[in-house]
Amino acid sequence: MAGIDFRNELIALQDEGYRDFIARLIPTVSKDHIIGVRSPAMRSFAKRVIKEWGDSVTAFLDTLPHWYLEENTLHAMLIGGIPDFDTAFGAADRFLPYVDNWATCDTLKLKVFGRHPEKTLEGIRAWIKSPHPYTVRFAIGQLMSLYLNDRFDADMPVLVAGAAQDHYYVRMMVAWYFCEALIKQPAAALPFIENKLLPPWTHNKAIQKAIESFRISDAQKSHLKSLRVSARG
Repeated sequence: MAGIDFRNELIALQDEGYRDFIARLIPTVSKDHIIGVRSPAMRSFAKRVIKEWGDSVTAFLDTLPHWYLEENTLHAMLIGGIPDFDTAFGAADRFLPYVDNWATCDTLKLKVFGRHPEKTLEGIRAWIKSPHPYTVRFAIGQLMSLYLNDRFDADMPVLVAGAAQDHYYVRMMVAWYFCEALIKQPAAALPFIENKLLPPWTHNKAIQKAIESFRISDAQKSHLKSLRVSARG
């Protein structure tokens, strides 16, 4: 890779105790692939990369796959700051197949997407059909963060409910989406729970998350509790 050796820069920020901690939180990534850089240090480093080593960013983004979790985290952060929609979208689309854990997936937040909701939605509709679980998780996360407001459309929870849910971290995101939808778009989301349109585990997890929220009224919580179903796993 031309330019700055970001890997050695990240290794210089290592906290071995944090490495042990984060390895337990992200079981899909081998500890051998984790440096152990705390989140504030990662954010500061990403800002420094953009400010001081901008010429090396393109080379880094073109170098896939990465070896370390933190390289993927940096990759996600750098994509998130790209101001041009087409460039950012293309970078995200190239990167998503290499995402192998929930933390990197959830770090990928593109500021420019919020300024181009219609074009972003086209990408989401394609990503949510991907056979790659973290691409699906990313798509659902975008629907949750960007489209549960005045951009909401009733076909969006249909998209989420129809996503392949045989992967734990996809199921968790589906449940999280419906929890937020019950809070922000209850008229559209509640029928999915009342009519049991989600797999049992996801159904119950969405209810659990919702009743744990302070944004749900006691009356709503009572109703949701009555809708739990028998489920395993």
